[in-house]
Amino acid sequence: MNISGKLRHIVNIQSLTNTQDSVTGEVTQTWTTIHTGVRAGIEPLSAREFIQSRTEQSAISARITIRHISGLTAAMRIVGGSGAYSGRVFNPEGFLEDKVSGQEYITIPCSEGVNEG
Repeated sequence: MNISGKLRHIVNIQSLTNTQDSVTGEVTQTWTTIHTGVRAGIEPLSAREFIQSRTEQSAISARITIRHISGLTAAMRIVGGSGAYSGRVFNPEGFLEDKVSGQEYITIPCSEGVNEG
């Protein structure tokens, strides 16, 4: 399946990082960009898809497709980097590998909103 034409958005993938101040010992959590400028297809879900995917914990509001990247986890977040999605925060609810090889692309159902870790 050729997905190149569908990857028209740019996103950054971030991971939560804990840093400890050497003087005070205070631990600070910050989001660190681990993958920048990732080409992605972002599709808001229709009302029907939204209702079907709704759970008590979160509501899936978008489907993001990217080329395969190893090591992604649901503890990370995806931040829109350009266009209509610039600055919007998406929280991955899971990672679905492509059906043929499992190595070409990943579909990520996401909930949207501020993720403070």
